[in-house]
This record gives sequence, structure tokens and C-alpha cells, in this order.
Amino acid sequence: MKLITILFFVIGSFITPSVSADPVIVVNKASHELAVFKGGKEIFHAPVATGKTKELTPEGVFTIKVKAVNPYYRKKNIPGGDPKNPLGSRWIGFDANGTDGRIFGVHGTNRPGSIGKSVSAGCIRMKKENVEKLYDLVSVGDKIIITNQQKSLEEIYNEWEKKELHSMITH
Repeated sequence: MKLITILFFVIGSFITPSVSADPVIVVNKASHELAVFKGGKEIFHAPVATGKTKELTPEGVFTIKVKAVNPYYRKKNIPGGDPKNPLGSRWIGFDANGTDGRIFGVHGTNRPGSIGKSVSAGCIRMKKENVEKLYDLVSVGDKIIITNQQKSLEEIYNEWEKKELHSMITH
């Protein structure tokens, strides 16, 4: 029975080139880039800003837990939609370091000149038009992979996908 299961997944992997039909976000802190892959194909790509230090933006595979339009900035009591709000027009929060999606996230910014740099307190910043497009592409429950490697986003995604497939076959 186990051999049949393994063959099913191996053959299925040739028919269906991707482990997941759901979108997967990949962020590479080394290149300050973000991409979305769906069905094994890149469907979106944009520059980002990340944490001032390597430790501030957590690395790993996380799950999107919260999405918000015009998010409220609790730290300084700034309402959503206010031009002083550093979160911009969208929040896509994920569960890094055991949090609930309200601490770490991908969001807009009121400082578009910061994009492409290591300047944030840990979140991933994007230009308004890019975060709004990303917001429409992903859902609560989708995965986000954050890493710091001298590799392309496609290479990072493909390595993750191979690990996921291996995990499916061996469990």
C-alpha cells in the first residue's frame, strides 16, 4: 500500500508540476524582493524593504493569519487611512515567532523611498500599488517563505516545493 501511495505522488508530481495550487509568497531579504508563485509559476514580483538588522525580519515558513484594508497603527494610535500611518493601505499579517498575524506583516508604507533597503522594525514594506495587488492575490491560510540567501526567488520556491513534496511522500 505504501508503494502505491508513493507512486501516486511521484506520478502526480509529473502531471501537476506544483505541490500547492494556492499562492505562495517568497521574500528574499538579501535581494529585497518578493514574488508570488501559483501552480509553480511566478505571477507577481516586486521590490520590498525589510528589517534594519537580519534578526528583525524573521526567517522561515509562515502562514497568513490576518488581512486588513487601511489598518490601524496601534503603536502610535494612528487610524487607518491617515497619511501619517506607516502601515499604508494594506496589512497581510503572518504568524512569525508564535504571533497571531498582528505583529509581523507585509504592508504598505508612507515612505516609498525606503523600498529596496533594510530599514524596517521587522515587517516587510511595499509600495502602495504593489501591496494592494499582493493583497488581492493571497488569502488567509496561504504560506509566506522568508529567507536571506544569494539565490533567485524561483530557486528558493523550487527548493521549498521539493521539501513539501518529499514531506507528503514520506508521511
